[in-house]
Amino acid sequence: MLNSTSFFCLCLVLSTGVFGDTDEVKSVSVTEGDSVSLNTDVRVQRDDMVLWMFGPKESRIADIHRHNIYIDATYTIFEKRLQMDNQTGSLTIRNIRSEHTGLYKLLILRNRGNSYKRFSVSVYAPLPIPIISSNSSNCSSSSSSVSNCSLLCSAVNVSAVTLSWYKGNSLLSSISVSDLSISLSLPLEVEYQENNTYSCVINNPITNQTTHLDITQLCHTCPGIT
Repeated sequence: MLNSTSFFCLCLVLSTGVFGDTDEVKSVSVTEGDSVSLNTDVRVQRDDMVLWMFGPKESRIADIHRHNIYIDATYTIFEKRLQMDNQTGSLTIRNIRSEHTGLYKLLILRNRGNSYKRFSVSVYAPLPIPIISSNSSNCSSSSSSVSNCSLLCSAVNVSAVTLSWYKGNSLLSSISVSDLSISLSLPLEVEYQENNTYSCVINNPITNQTTHLDITQLCHTCPGIT
């Protein structure tokens, strides 16, 4: 555990640029509710100091020195979620939430040289299963023998996702949303007689959910079409 004097000295060392700075930031994506481990890729020796900081203010959240682990219980958004490996100094965040998205900085102070790493963690909400519905009021015909079916694929309360229609493996259309939590809908019109496989897919950078169209359940011949 670093006492306040040691931590002040450490901050002073950082401000003077003694550490070999690097612009490399490792990106880590995880689904909300899962656990994620930020690995040091080192073996901690007795005299090593390992320090984890979070956010733009680089608030200290955990450290280890002489194999003594300190977890900052006052940093309330991480309450009871942080775990530190006493052999490697790697940090695990359990039951991760959206507020844990951000930049994590790892400092390693060793007799033979100091180093640091940075991790950019993105936390994504679990994806809902997209719902396909028919719009019977838009039943129309393009000829005397072909009935068109108007469909709508929807997903509610989503953010940082893309909603897409596929015909087989071919993308037909898509719509995306960034950070706002909103409801998305994407229309599609198909011919009732078609035997092609249609599906609606919602995805974010780490996972996806798919609903396949059952054309016999949602599409029916328009009145007057035989």
